[in-house]
Amino acid sequence: MCRDHDELDPLPTTVTRRGVIGGAMAVIGAGLAAAGLPAEAMAAGGGASTGGTGAARAASGGSSGVGSPAAGRAGLGRPPVPGAVVVEGGTLLDPLTGQVVEDAVVVLDRGKVVASGNRSQTRAAAAAVQGQVIDAGGRWILPGLVDVHVHENAVADAHAALVLGATTVRSGTSDFYQDIGLRALGPWAPGVVPRMRATGTFITPDLGTTIIGDPALAPLAGGVRTPQELRYMTSVNLDRGVDWVKTRVNPRAGIPDQDPLVQVYDYEQIRAIVTEAGNRGVGVMCHSYSEKAIDDAVRAGIRTLEHGVFVGEQTLLRMARQNTYFTPTMSAINGLKDSPNPILKQRGEQFFPVLQAAVRRAAELGVNVVAGTDSFGLAVDPIGGEVRLLHEAGMSALDAIRAATTGAARLLGLQNTVGRLARGYAADLILVDSSPLDTPAVLEKPHLVIANGTVVGG
Repeated sequence: MCRDHDELDPLPTTVTRRGVIGGAMAVIGAGLAAAGLPAEAMAAGGGASTGGTGAARAASGGSSGVGSPAAGRAGLGRPPVPGAVVVEGGTLLDPLTGQVVEDAVVVLDRGKVVASGNRSQTRAAAAAVQGQVIDAGGRWILPGLVDVHVHENAVADAHAALVLGATTVRSGTSDFYQDIGLRALGPWAPGVVPRMRATGTFITPDLGTTIIGDPALAPLAGGVRTPQELRYMTSVNLDRGVDWVKTRVNPRAGIPDQDPLVQVYDYEQIRAIVTEAGNRGVGVMCHSYSEKAIDDAVRAGIRTLEHGVFVGEQTLLRMARQNTYFTPTMSAINGLKDSPNPILKQRGEQFFPVLQAAVRRAAELGVNVVAGTDSFGLAVDPIGGEVRLLHEAGMSALDAIRAATTGAARLLGLQNTVGRLARGYAADLILVDSSPLDTPAVLEKPHLVIANGTVVGG
C-alpha cells in the first residue's frame, strides 16, 4: 500500500534550516552506528556513494555490486573481499528445481558460492578453503530471500530487513535518492545492508517536500500531470541512475482521509512514463488498487503491478500474456486489519480477502507473483511472512518460496546471481529451523543470515 512515509505534504512556503539538515542526514545514511557499520567501511562507503548521477552509478558498478574503480584511483582502496565460509550438515533446498539434499554442504568464498550439494560433491571444494565452519545440522539451508518492494531511507532501515533474511531488495522509492546511496554502499559494507535495486523518487501528481531533494525537480513545483512533465520527471530519475521507475494510478490505502479507489493517472499518463523509461531499458512499477486504473496501467506496459487488490480477470489474463509481474504486498494490506483507526481497519478487512482471491487466481492463470512486504523504516515485516501469506492465499509452498527467490530474482534481472545456492551465485544464505516446504512460516525467523559471504549481526 506504500505506507504514509511517502505521503507527501503540500509544498511548503518556507524551508527551515532544520529541515534541510534533516534531509541531508537521511541522504548520507542516518543509522550507520545503529546498524553496526565499521568506521572504515563508513568512510569508504561515503566516498563510494557521493553523487548519485548516472555517471557515478557507472563508476561504482551500479547495481552489479562491482566495486568502485574510481575510489581505487582516489586511494581509498577497493571493497573488502569476504573470506571463506563452509555451511555443513543441513538440508539444502534449491527453489528452482525443488530438489532437496540432506546432509548438504555449501562452500562460500570471495562472495560467491564455490560448491553446494552432498558431502561427496563438495569435499574437494571444502578442503580447498580455510575459513569459518558453520554446523547447520538439523536445519534447512536456503538462498537469501528477495523483497521486491521495501522503503529504506537509512542504513538502519536496510539492516533491519537484512537481519530478517532479505539479502536482496528493490526499493519502492525513497525520499531523496537514499536508495541509490545504499546500493553503492553494499559492496563496501558486507553484512550491513542488502543488495539494492534503486527506484529513486516517486512519480506522483504532487511532489511535496521531495521537490527540494533535487534541483532538477524545481520546474515541477506546480505538479506532475502532463505527458511532458511525466516524461521529464522520469528522465530526472533515470539521470540519477535508478534501476526502476515507480509511479501510481491510485492514492494510498493506508491514509484514512484518502480514497484508494480514485484514479490519479490514466492510460496516456502512464504510457508517457513507460515509454520514457523503456527508451533506456528501465521497467516501471505501479502502485494501484482500483480495477479500471489497474487495467490502464497494465495496458500501458508497466512491468510490475504493486498491491493490485481489485485487479480484474481480463487484466490478469493480459498480465500473463505480457509477462507483467504481480507484487501483492500482502503483509501491508493484512496489517491494515490491526489498525486502531476504524477506517483503516475496515479497509483491511474488506481488501485482504479480495487480494487473497486475486493472488490465487493470478497463480492459476500463470501470472508471475513475487514477494514484497512494502515495509518502511524500522517497522519491517519479514519477507518470510509474505511467503507464508502467499501460501495461505493458495500458492504451493514451493511456488511461494520461489516468489521470494528465483521468481523475484528473474524480475530484477538477477536470475544468474541470486535466488539459488548454485556455483557462481552470490554468497547469500539463510538457515531456518525446519522445513519451509511443510511450514513456510519458519522463514519469518531465520536462525542465521549470510549476505555477500558475511554473517549478519543483529
